[in-house]
Amino acid sequence: MLNPNAPSRAPQRVRHNARSRLLQVIRVTDLSPTLRRITVGGEELSGFVSASPDDHVKLFFFPAGTEPVKPQMGPEGPIWPAGRPPMRDYTPRRYDEKAQELDLEFVMHGEGPAALWAAAARPGTPLLLGGPRGSMIVPPRADGYLLIADESGLPAVARWLESLPALVPATVLIEVADAASEIPLQTQAALSLTWVHRGARAAGESPLLLEALQKMRRPPGDFFAWVACESGQSRALRRFLEEQWQLDGESLKSAGYWKHGVADFHD
Repeated sequence: MLNPNAPSRAPQRVRHNARSRLLQVIRVTDLSPTLRRITVGGEELSGFVSASPDDHVKLFFFPAGTEPVKPQMGPEGPIWPAGRPPMRDYTPRRYDEKAQELDLEFVMHGEGPAALWAAAARPGTPLLLGGPRGSMIVPPRADGYLLIADESGLPAVARWLESLPALVPATVLIEVADAASEIPLQTQAALSLTWVHRGARAAGESPLLLEALQKMRRPPGDFFAWVACESGQSRALRRFLEEQWQLDGESLKSAGYWKHGVADFHD
């Protein structure tokens, strides 16, 4: 029988007073041939809140040679003077309130407004950022965590691992192009880490994450599973976790961070 006084296992959604912030690039750091960290800052970063490892902010990319302009808030939402610029969702990788710095990490796949902006970014380059509008808070799981991602979810995985308490079990499965695309991951957790390399296969078209998961032994106990990758892959992984490992909505969150062939996608 369930204990009615037991703490909830379900993730809890909290809302933030989100606003747009006009920031500037402070520095650019290449973490690997495929992942670039861009640190932004400025006075408007004060009061920024990100309470969960898989939060996302919205980044707005204006045409080259034009200055970012904040929208005006109308009764039905933001009003853009010249139309809304291209927008993408990104993980707030690290926020330092004292230094007024925010790290964002970009997969350098060579196409799209975000990758093109990141390739050209230099100290002083402006960036308009909005959010995060809310956070999903996962109650602690003493039995551990299962984290599965491709490059798009790698910044969130890294933040997850840094937030976990010492010695809690953490099983991590990550797909990247090759060994050169792997990055160091810092954690106090008891980490079991598997990298899978898709090689010449296109991102989003490889079955390697699902195949690797199918070969794994189910972690013991009441753990929490988090999945972030291409939308079709995410659905397949979620289906396996629900049907084969019997995870329910309180123990599993999956998201499509991008969708093969679709621009500006968010699940």
